[in-house]
Amino acid sequence: MLSPLVLAYTCRYCAPLNHLLTFTLHQHHHHRHSLAISAPSTTLSCLHPPNPRFLTGNSLVFKMERFFSGSGINKNKAMVEHLQRYGVINSKKVAQVMETVDRALFVPDGNPPYVDSPMQIGYNATISAPHMHATCLELLQENLQPGMHALDVGSGTGYLTACFALMVGPQGCAVGVEHIPELVASSIKNIEKSAAAPLLKEGSLKLHAGDGRLGWPECAPYDAIHVGAAAPEIPQPLIDQLKPGGRMVIPVGNIFQDLKVVDKNLDGSISIRSETSVRYVPLTSREAQLRDY
Repeated sequence: MLSPLVLAYTCRYCAPLNHLLTFTLHQHHHHRHSLAISAPSTTLSCLHPPNPRFLTGNSLVFKMERFFSGSGINKNKAMVEHLQRYGVINSKKVAQVMETVDRALFVPDGNPPYVDSPMQIGYNATISAPHMHATCLELLQENLQPGMHALDVGSGTGYLTACFALMVGPQGCAVGVEHIPELVASSIKNIEKSAAAPLLKEGSLKLHAGDGRLGWPECAPYDAIHVGAAAPEIPQPLIDQLKPGGRMVIPVGNIFQDLKVVDKNLDGSISIRSETSVRYVPLTSREAQLRDY
């Protein structure tokens, strides 16, 4: 059984940390693991820790990657089985789509695509770790049924948008919005090599350059919305574009952040709960993201 608290340093954008975090790995009976993460005035524990390379640059890299990869994740299916074994993936539907969309097609050459870690993709952006993608797909799966509409804000390399497209199928609509045009162009090339290529060609999968904070009204309302950066508060345009009965997953906060699950009830009212503590960089403008790049 997984702890309800999963500290996820798997944001789409790479943010520098001002303090070195210290990791201590504890192994318990029945293959249960926890990781204590300590920083000045902060101590949290979790079962799915961040990769130290992302946080500290070099601390315990080999040890932690070996822990995450088990006997060696070198194939996409093995990566998915690993996430199932640790209870991150429970749905057959999520497992199937993550097996179908090969992560290697969405990770820049020279990076190990199946290690449970975010990867740099350029423009001060990263592709999130597999366990974070799996977490969001699990939270949204009921709103990614065939024929439904899904919006991916901050679509990056296109990986999660491709997963959405396969889940909603040709009768549905999956839209990725990314404010870095170069990433939009490369994500289209990535998807053209993937199992989602026919959906891109047919038009049920769309990728656009734009400010995701404004959503994408053309295909609204959406049954599912995913946001890949932390907002100080939930953008009203995204709430407006969420369909009654729909769900949005979005990190919210500044220094302290939570992954929020936002449900729009059938009467139009909004219910919000916190799923887990996370650390993302701000949901911001293109200019702010590219500053000092």
